[in-house]
Amino acid sequence: MAKPGHSWNRRKSKKEEEEEEEEEGEDPVDAMIARTGCTAQHWALQECMAEQRDWRHCQPHVQAFRDCMARQQRPRP
Repeated sequence: MAKPGHSWNRRKSKKEEEEEEEEEGEDPVDAMIARTGCTAQHWALQECMAEQRDWRHCQPHVQAFRDCMARQQRPRP
């Protein structure tokens, strides 16, 4: 049963937020993308998707990210 009272929580302090972030750790997808060197293209695509809310409007960003990832996946001599 729920506790009586309000349903909102107090604002967390900066220290509490930092501790929570440390506990959660880095997102494995972000870590993988960072290792490829395609972080800038990834974030540009994410920003476009957040603004447009339709991937069809972000095709230049999709292509740039795809090209970067493809360059990273090529075998190196």
